Amino acid sequence: MISEAILLLAAGAVLLIAGAELLVRGASRLAVAAGISPLVVGLTVVAFGTSSPELAVTVRSAIAGEADVALGNVVGSNIFNVLFILGVSALIVPLVVAQQLVRLDVPLMIAASALMLVLGMDRRIGAVDGLILVAGIVAYTVFLIRQSRRESASVEAEYEGAFGSEAPRPASWLRNIGMVIAGLALLVLGARWLVDAAVATATAFGVSELVIGLTIVAAGTSLPEVATSVLAAIRGDRDIAVGNVVGSNIFNILAVLGLGGLVSPAGIEVSSGALTFDIPVMIAVALATLPVFFTGYTIARWEGAVFLGYYIAYTTYLALDAMQHAALPALGTAIGWFALPLTALTLVIFAVRAHRRGPAPGDPPR
Repeated sequence: MISEAILLLAAGAVLLIAGAELLVRGASRLAVAAGISPLVVGLTVVAFGTSSPELAVTVRSAIAGEADVALGNVVGSNIFNVLFILGVSALIVPLVVAQQLVRLDVPLMIAASALMLVLGMDRRIGAVDGLILVAGIVAYTVFLIRQSRRESASVEAEYEGAFGSEAPRPASWLRNIGMVIAGLALLVLGARWLVDAAVATATAFGVSELVIGLTIVAAGTSLPEVATSVLAAIRGDRDIAVGNVVGSNIFNILAVLGLGGLVSPAGIEVSSGALTFDIPVMIAVALATLPVFFTGYTIARWEGAVFLGYYIAYTTYLALDAMQHAALPALGTAIGWFALPLTALTLVIFAVRAHRRGPAPGDPPR
């Protein structure tokens, strides 16, 4: 039983990755032809495409009544995206942060995270909540596309290096649309296998579905974001690397959770553990990006290492909590009373210094 579940879990993850790859390739080329700027493509097409596994898993879990998996997938993916993906990407090469992200998209990510907490206060994300969230993603996407089409004049030339090919000719549109459809089909099938295997594994080991959703399912559905951001960082497409993470987090809350709330027969129940611990952690992680991004508009390697270290600490805490391990209180004390305050103080100091010194040579204009 366990071996079958593990094989199904692995097969589901493979299908998710393959489906996301097809979806992103086809959608990105279509976006280039439509004249959308690189940053906006990273924030929308690439981010939404790589978040399709989260959408498929959360919607299916919501319909099946597996609320902890549906909610845990969104929260866990957002935490994973910032701490793990940005951490690993910044360790490979320091990431340049676009000015628009600091002024608009990161504050919106923080606001969406806080809105999720507010809507979940009644312990349920229902149809009305879902409608509010979906309306938010529609407004955000329309605004970005309109802004991009006003500002971008040479998208095809900029994106030729980003995707290794020229913008598509009219004859290739049908092929790219076919890639999008095939990608979506693989994502749906992979999501079904992944959720079934995750629930079976959780039951067999006595681990709660929330923990499985926050860790295994969240990391598995975020693998497309990992591949996209790391590859973009290596190839120097840093707008895509950072924009993919920020855009994915906004999409996860507004679109994924919103649609989950709309299709769930009784709404997505918000557990007390998610309300008092996991969602606040997600908000704290979103807040942490603002001073990090603001310090010179870059994510340095040491900041990437801090992000990665916190993700390891977070998953360790979840594992110890699931096992009711004796070391859990000591770890919680160390994180809450020492690591977090020291990190916050360091980031504030660096942000104040960056503000006082003004833009350094080579920094983006403020």
